[in-house]
Amino acid sequence: METTPVLSGPRTAGPAPEADIVAVPFGPGRTPPAVPGTELPVPVDALLAQYEAKGEPGEVVEATALREGGLRRVLLYGVGDGSPGALRRAGAAVARRARRRASLSVVVPTKEDFGQGFEGGAEGATASLVEGALLASYSFSIGDGRPGKPVREIVFVGGDERELRRGEALARATALARDLVNTPASVKTPAWLADQAKEVAAGAGLDVRVWAEPELGEFGGIRAVGQGSVNPPRLVQLSYTPENPRAHVVLAGKGITFDSGGLSLKPTEGMKTMKTDMAGGAAVIAAMSALADFEVPVRVTGLVACAENSISGSAQRPGDVIRQYGGRTVEVLNTDAEGRLVLADALAYADAELDPDVVIDVATLTGAAKIALGPTIAALYSTDEALAAGLAGAGEATGERLWRMPLVDDYRAMLDSEVADLANVDRAMSGSAGSILAALFLREFAGGRPWAHLDIAGPARAGSDEGEITRGGTGFGVRLLLRYLAA
Repeated sequence: METTPVLSGPRTAGPAPEADIVAVPFGPGRTPPAVPGTELPVPVDALLAQYEAKGEPGEVVEATALREGGLRRVLLYGVGDGSPGALRRAGAAVARRARRRASLSVVVPTKEDFGQGFEGGAEGATASLVEGALLASYSFSIGDGRPGKPVREIVFVGGDERELRRGEALARATALARDLVNTPASVKTPAWLADQAKEVAAGAGLDVRVWAEPELGEFGGIRAVGQGSVNPPRLVQLSYTPENPRAHVVLAGKGITFDSGGLSLKPTEGMKTMKTDMAGGAAVIAAMSALADFEVPVRVTGLVACAENSISGSAQRPGDVIRQYGGRTVEVLNTDAEGRLVLADALAYADAELDPDVVIDVATLTGAAKIALGPTIAALYSTDEALAAGLAGAGEATGERLWRMPLVDDYRAMLDSEVADLANVDRAMSGSAGSILAALFLREFAGGRPWAHLDIAGPARAGSDEGEITRGGTGFGVRLLLRYLAA
């Protein structure tokens, strides 16, 4: 198993003389600075004019230049307005041009290079350039046959070292989530995912607890979802406690390591990507791994409810009634609505035992959210205005966008059951308002605390490379959670 082999190392001098490729920034209407030790065959102005380059983010003009001892590729990359979003796009474009090369030297833009209108020195902008470059260089493969291997090393020249390291930490946490999501279900059992969380805890100085059978006795949702699989379920708790924490936040992640739909079986096409159904849990684990790096000032507890939703003679059946943590009973009308069952246990446990100030759950919960918002925006539900605004703002700042959705109280009656406290789906099986109903179901277990639900079914996985996103698991949620928690 091999993932991103990219390293970043800030330098204060000129571009690394041994680098295969040097990338130099330019903004709209501006001429790039000279590259020390490198001579372009034509004036830069003429080169940009030839390609009608405007300095827009993602725009790259390539030239071959002379240097001592041979030739070198030079990439003139546009940075647009220098905002974090523009620089993420710029860093990604440069890194993709350097695929299969040994080294890339990237000159970090500054206000002085581009005049008063340039925002490249704004907080987070340099970190965003690093994020974009490193995340676009991500790859995952089991075996050696990887097409388009990324550049092996990226050296960033100039820029604030703290910002550079911040960007690297964000990229590495996101890459960790991508690794977890992209790992096939033949490897990624609930026990394996719990073991990965233990490794993260050891490396990040977190406390960790894992519930396995028979300790899961009270967690009826987790047990019910996992009872049809030969791979038993787990519940993972990771704990981060800084000095004098100003609040306590619980993050709860859906960790369904493979979702067949259970006896409410998915069609084959619908199952092909279901190794990624634990992307919410991956985001929680990865965010927890970087809390100390960002000196997060709040206590954070991460809960990951891990199960494999499979079919067998022991699988739960449509019509079964289960007892969630805390005693609430649920009629399971659709076994493919399993994520809310495991999350309900985690939320009820958090409310009863952890006394959090804020609860946030993250899950690839409903196809309805993807239908409503498409593949790049996640649905946000919340009972608290300040929490919703904080998360939405963090999403805008990191490029992991959220859209506030309504918790329609009138729809709650659709979850009424004739034999239990509530049903896990609309009892009329109408298929409407699926994402809202899932959120309303989860709200029942949040204990009236400030709570937010992120349905990341759309942006958790991507079908193609775009900007800093690579095909497969995207690691969506890691950067926005870290931004929110560190604020």
